[in-house]
Amino acid sequence: METNTQDPEMSSELRDILVLLPTWEQLRLSVEATATGQELFQQVCDMAHIRDAHVFCLSVIRNNEYVFMDLRQKLSKYFSKDWKTKMHKRDKRPRAPFIVFFRVQFYVENGRAISDKTARHLYYCHLKEQVLRSKCMHREETYFLLAACGLQADLGNHQESVHVGRYFEPHAYFPQWIINKRGADYILRHVPAMHREQQDLSPKEAVLRFIRDACRLEDVPVHFFRPHKDKKEDHPTVLLGLTLKGVHIYQETDQAPQLLCDLPWSHISKVTFLGKKLEIQPEGLLATRKLLFHTGYAWRSRYLLQLLRTTHQVHLSLRPVLQCLQQLEEAEEKKRYRESYIHDPLDLDLDPCSRASPSNEDNRSSSQHPLHHLSHHSKSQGSCHTAGIKPSSQHGECEMSVDEPTVTERLCGKTSSSSSWGSCSSQGIWTNSRVQTCGWPHLRQSYEEGCLVPTAELWQDRVQGRKSHNSWGDGGRPQE
Repeated sequence: METNTQDPEMSSELRDILVLLPTWEQLRLSVEATATGQELFQQVCDMAHIRDAHVFCLSVIRNNEYVFMDLRQKLSKYFSKDWKTKMHKRDKRPRAPFIVFFRVQFYVENGRAISDKTARHLYYCHLKEQVLRSKCMHREETYFLLAACGLQADLGNHQESVHVGRYFEPHAYFPQWIINKRGADYILRHVPAMHREQQDLSPKEAVLRFIRDACRLEDVPVHFFRPHKDKKEDHPTVLLGLTLKGVHIYQETDQAPQLLCDLPWSHISKVTFLGKKLEIQPEGLLATRKLLFHTGYAWRSRYLLQLLRTTHQVHLSLRPVLQCLQQLEEAEEKKRYRESYIHDPLDLDLDPCSRASPSNEDNRSSSQHPLHHLSHHSKSQGSCHTAGIKPSSQHGECEMSVDEPTVTERLCGKTSSSSSWGSCSSQGIWTNSRVQTCGWPHLRQSYEEGCLVPTAELWQDRVQGRKSHNSWGDGGRPQE
């Protein structure tokens, strides 16, 4: 009979952790060797003064990919054997700290869904880094608008006496391919004028607008993974992109990755994992074509399956909240429009010669400003190509189904708080079972019973490490 015995010296010995925030600020922390991810997560939130951290999680790098931790597990599960090695007194050289990243796990397109100011700033900084890596070359004008919003958020209103010359670095606001194409002088010459145009925005409004526009770039609010479409491949040729709204499949190219398939959650029937394979079963026109990916490791297949399930659950929880926020913003916009309409007759007393037509101003600025000649976004949806992705021939494999709610969602003011997003944290990933089944039909029932409102209070379950009544168990299936 096995007994769990702990070395008292190991349990009392501390481990140094270096946590990197999205701002690239470094936090040096110390935890016990037996500490869990939840304990470290709580320390980071306390030290960084983050009260609402539901979109973040701790992650480490494995095989050149960020892997989010299961916060219930011990930290020793995510580090090398050096974690359990004792530090001898005769060792004069200090041990290097273990590296952990505090990163965004769930993307939201509306920054108002993040109530905490510090958390929203970290989310904004993370998106800025994502924009610098973005390669949507048909959306070049968007990057200039994002740079203007970023300057307004970081520096405030443009001041002629202060913001002169090279008052910002182009590489801090633009991807390298735009700098190579346009040149730093071009950017420094034209962006200050766009910065001045944002003077009516407060720093908070500029951050919210940056978040909104950045999340509209196809390759920004995405977690990328590189599985193999054929286990005999030397290098991965496809990219699996996970967004809050579904799954993207890209083809690797010399330039930017080419989108092959956009699968919203409503177009995914089930996801299956068996050993080193991950299979996605689409619905609709692609229902007869299974998308098979070789992950290389059983733990990686299990991890991707759990991450897909968790992200879909958060998507269902977020949707009524985002709709409510959109309604509030539309009401505010209508109010501003009415106020502007009421004040418009006052301008009739002015000399018509002294006023320029707004349309004429727009036409003159469009013909004079070189940025208006940049290409605009022409997004096409609904096309899906799956060439080269083989259907699965496995039988008896475990699967999970994706059920979208069909009922009319209730307004946020009438929602029930019977469950929290805490049950959506990265849990149940690292289990000993080789095959895992994930069923999602219960989401329809729980959604009909009441929509979830992600407030800071509802997220205390995650911060404190508690499980809500509808959490999944270790077996991967929803508890009855």
